[in-house]
Amino acid sequence: MRREDLLRYLIDKKETIKSLYVFSRDAAFEPSKNFIISIVGPRRAGKTYSLFDLIQNKLKLKEEDFIFMDFEDAELADINFNEIIGAVNLHEEYYGKKPAYIFLDEVQNIKNWSKSVRSLFETKKYFIFVSGSSSKLLSKEIATSLRGRSLTYCILPFSFKEFLNFKNFELKELYTTSEENRIKNYMREYLAYGGFPDVINEKKIANRFFKEYIDLVVFRDVIERHKVKNTFVVKFLIKNLISSFSKEFSIHKVFLTLKSQGIKVSKKTVYEYAAYLEDAFFSFFHKKFSYSLRNIELSIPKVYINDVGIINFSLPKSSENIGKLMENAVFLELKRREKETYYWKDLQHEVDFVVKGNGDKIEQLIQVCYDTSDISTKKREFDGLAKASRELRCRNLLLITYDQEGEEKIKGKKIKLIPLWKWLLS
Repeated sequence: MRREDLLRYLIDKKETIKSLYVFSRDAAFEPSKNFIISIVGPRRAGKTYSLFDLIQNKLKLKEEDFIFMDFEDAELADINFNEIIGAVNLHEEYYGKKPAYIFLDEVQNIKNWSKSVRSLFETKKYFIFVSGSSSKLLSKEIATSLRGRSLTYCILPFSFKEFLNFKNFELKELYTTSEENRIKNYMREYLAYGGFPDVINEKKIANRFFKEYIDLVVFRDVIERHKVKNTFVVKFLIKNLISSFSKEFSIHKVFLTLKSQGIKVSKKTVYEYAAYLEDAFFSFFHKKFSYSLRNIELSIPKVYINDVGIINFSLPKSSENIGKLMENAVFLELKRREKETYYWKDLQHEVDFVVKGNGDKIEQLIQVCYDTSDISTKKREFDGLAKASRELRCRNLLLITYDQEGEEKIKGKKIKLIPLWKWLLS
């Protein structure tokens, strides 16, 4: 790339960032010259804008303070890893000082990018941020070339709290009845459309957005990135993942279904494709709890999707889905809170989330249920919590409902009930 073209790109990028309205996210990245800050997460969830937020709102950087390179920009299509250092030198020539901050967006698109980043990092002169939509490519490069000197943050679509902030709804400790009703109305909207910023900003594009989003994940994050040839199997797998959300998901059964339809594909390949989709943060596999690591790894996982909007716009509308959508939303929120979670199950009972604390300690058991007014439903949910409480020695029991609140006792165990909206805002 010619020097003058690269310099023009760097200057134009700063102008673009400066001109944008950037919504401030809850994510807080602590800059450090001793660590590379690695930002990962699904496409279109707001990783790039989180970096813009840092530049504009949180750090209030001037244009001479930073360089920003987005390796999905057409102007950088032919750039090589050596030119990253070249960009830093160009900045110094133009502004008369080195950039204190270096932002490299979708950096996994540049082969051997870590060589340049390592050279810059080892000088300890820069705050370096890298982002990407592949957790493994990013972490593998950093672990191999940069000896684990990184801190990783995951950016998911908007949390409910961010959703309300975006709607200019004031968050506070106590709400009037009217305000609570507004929150519940927003909760319905959030469970229907999800938290992708583009969709929240313009609901009418939702259908087109989610269709194009799935196509983008299939093409860019699976087919192009991993040189996959069997597009049909990837799309078939995605359909099965979405239709199985918040349920146990057997990749082996998907393989058998494909085999019965005469589709020639190996079981190993189907497992690889599922791993590619998880690596791209499209889906998450949630393991069954055990004190044995081997049993955890061998367990059939439950599957969750990165946003409830994708689910709603991919499946027929059904009132039966509401409890499962709530469960998916709870999983994503626990992930935002960086909790280590599993599900628990025996022959008769199940608990949706086992929240692990330090060592072998279980911090909390969480059940998600839309409505506990039905006696048999209430008994099933309470019995599951009580049984898991005894087995896992955990007294902190929580039942997240749609609209019920209170505290109940069963078999000597105290169970707290809380509405989903309240828990998401807690």
